[in-house]
Amino acid sequence: MKKRNQKFMQAAIALAKKGIGKTSPNPAVGAVIVKNDRIIGKGYHKKAGLAHAEINAMRQAGVRARGADMYVTLEPCNRFGRTPPCADAIIKAGIKSVYVGMKDPNPLIRGAGIRHLRNAGINVEDEILIKESADINRPYIKYITTKKPFVTLKLASTIDGRIATQAAESKWITGKEARKFAHKMRSNADAVMVGIGTILKDDPELTVRLIKGKNPIKIVVDNRLRIPINAKVLNPKKGDVIIATTKGRGQKSEARSQRNKKIKTLKAKGAEVLMLPSKMGEVDLIALMKELGKKEITSLIVEGGSRLAASAIKEGIVDKVAVFYAPKILGKEGLPMIGELAIKRLKDAIGLSELKCRKVGEDILVEGYLK
Repeated sequence: MKKRNQKFMQAAIALAKKGIGKTSPNPAVGAVIVKNDRIIGKGYHKKAGLAHAEINAMRQAGVRARGADMYVTLEPCNRFGRTPPCADAIIKAGIKSVYVGMKDPNPLIRGAGIRHLRNAGINVEDEILIKESADINRPYIKYITTKKPFVTLKLASTIDGRIATQAAESKWITGKEARKFAHKMRSNADAVMVGIGTILKDDPELTVRLIKGKNPIKIVVDNRLRIPINAKVLNPKKGDVIIATTKGRGQKSEARSQRNKKIKTLKAKGAEVLMLPSKMGEVDLIALMKELGKKEITSLIVEGGSRLAASAIKEGIVDKVAVFYAPKILGKEGLPMIGELAIKRLKDAIGLSELKCRKVGEDILVEGYLK
């Protein structure tokens, strides 16, 4: 029975993965309906506001769903949200047993969907391939439990950890396949964030171009509003733009007037300007994460610059690190991928867990989660 459950849950997980990057702020969920050891219906959640995985699977199964088993990666909901509750539809369809990958961490559900099904006489078993089911939805889990986005720090460097030459030349350290993979990461995320240094040096668009996908929300951390008005990132046709800056307190009246004019111009270009508290003269990144959570941004990729990378790590906002290593060496003259962290002892080094390593074209991608 255990092997059977794992087999069909793996099929549901494969379906759920099709929804990654498309369902925010909802989770990515997959479901299959099984009768006589054959899948008779399958579905996944395609987009927030559209039918959930369970409903799509039951629609495919039709009347054959009565007396069948359902395998679903996440606990069925029992409340009205953007769509009606799935648990009621499961009961009405006559499903005999429901096998669940993991309970929904949403405080409004968290076991209530399972209880509702059991109270209706349906057999329910949960925690089947729970880790694999949870891995699909790390951003959702972080967001629904903390109201902050899941943050991935993405870096690209030489094998000796350099992101550019001494003259700031960085195009291209990694190969085309790695860059395509990075664009896929962008497409799967709600937002991408860089520092003003990256804007001034590279003038990036921060769009998805090398693959077919959606453009993320673009966030620029710019404490002194130095962003040029003609910066490529300020193109509202290619994704929403948020400029995260400080409140500018203590400025002289002339400087404050110039700042206000710049803010009006940025807003006229379609950008949103977030005025945030200052921390040691820089934008308070923790306050920024709270504001992004209010906007239902569940996943964020930090891409830009060694200074922003170091700040993000020091402020404790990073959940995952993804580093593309190119088969090149620049030596100590090159710019380091992470700035000053003020770590003096080896025992204070920041540890990573669940390390994964894979080859992407001519480069190597190393991924891990901060402990």
